[in-house]
Amino acid sequence: MENLALIFITLLIFILFEYEKSKRRQELKKKREELLKTVTQLNRGTESEQDSILELLNHGIPAGAIFHDLYVKKSNGQFSQIDLVVATKVGIIVIEVKDYSGWIFGHGRHSQWTQVLAYGREKHKFYNPVIQNKGHMLALRNQLPQFKKVPLYSVIVFYGDCELKDINFIPDKTFVTTSSRFLDVLDTINEFEPAHYTNKREIVNVLRDAVTNGNNSEVELQHIKNIKDNLGKHRILK
Repeated sequence: MENLALIFITLLIFILFEYEKSKRRQELKKKREELLKTVTQLNRGTESEQDSILELLNHGIPAGAIFHDLYVKKSNGQFSQIDLVVATKVGIIVIEVKDYSGWIFGHGRHSQWTQVLAYGREKHKFYNPVIQNKGHMLALRNQLPQFKKVPLYSVIVFYGDCELKDINFIPDKTFVTTSSRFLDVLDTINEFEPAHYTNKREIVNVLRDAVTNGNNSEVELQHIKNIKDNLGKHRILK
């Protein structure tokens, strides 16, 4: 009987412990979602993008200065999709979020970077994120004359179990980092000279409109179609 009582008490303690863990997880999830909703919708962007938003918020950046999942219309009628934009006193920070594991090799001017897995036995090419984000900033600059005067900073942040093995020739006002140093990069940028805005409200309106574009399913579908067409893989017959 004593053994049965001991087993029962142990089982009861385990159940209560698991219940408290589950309750805590739910509370943390709810808190995370409430915080995210001050900036974005829960169904937009990747988990890493949402993690970036939470880092920004917990670092003291106001929700109103963070813009997520922007679709900026270009002169050719297509859209440039930007993961994150942060409006700061020193300028506009344009952030490209990447999810990769393994070793990352890249040259700032080369069109392709390399992901290496399995200690060199597996290699994958991907489009240079520095050039990619440069295109995003160009689309943004063309929205307003003011954007041509206000400093724009490019930040490429890698999430996942990856190591920036050999990255070089990164241009001025561009930063490449892993998620562990993301906030360090932002702190570095915030040490620069203050930007001279002529109309902050005008900039905020443009960024908000770009976020709103992402709520339009037709815009999103057209953007996906344009990417597919630009890649042209469907035109390769082997």
